[in-house]
Amino acid sequence: MVLLRSRPAVPLLALALLAGCGGGSGGSGTVRSTGTPPTKPSRAAVRPPQRHIAPPPLIQTLPGVAGVIGATPGELIRQFGAPRLDVQEGDARKLQFAAAPCVLDVYLYPPAPGREAQATYVDARRASDAQEVDRATCIAALRRQPPPGTNGSVTRP
Repeated sequence: MVLLRSRPAVPLLALALLAGCGGGSGGSGTVRSTGTPPTKPSRAAVRPPQRHIAPPPLIQTLPGVAGVIGATPGELIRQFGAPRLDVQEGDARKLQFAAAPCVLDVYLYPPAPGREAQATYVDARRASDAQEVDRATCIAALRRQPPPGTNGSVTRP
C-alpha cells in the first residue's frame, strides 16, 4: 500500500518543479521601453566603382625574337601562317603556331587601351614532348616551313 500512496506524489512533485521555470523577474511579462528611441543603422557613403587601368605590358627582350615581339596578329599570321590556336581572354590574346619541330606560343596585349594588341612575350617547346626549346631557333624553324597546302612545292608560271 505504501507504493500506491507514493505514486500520486510523483506528478505533484514534477508539477511543482515545472512551475518554478516560468519567469524569474516577478513581472507581468511585459516589455518596457528605456525611453530612448531605437536608432537606424548608419549607412556608409557608397563610392562608385573605380575603373582599373592596366599598366602597359612588359615586353620580352631576347636575342632572336625580333620581328615577333611588337608584331600585330596580322603580321604574325603573314610570318607563320594560320595559327593552330587563337585564344582571347579580356584584352589579352594568345596565338599558337606549330610545326613538326616546335610549338610557339605568342602572347599579345594592347600597348594602351583601345589600341591593337601586339606580341609582348613568346614561349617555345618541342612538339613531341613539350620540353622547352630555344625561342629564336623555333621562330626560325617556323619561318622556314612551307605555306599550308603546298607540300613544299612552289609552282612557277
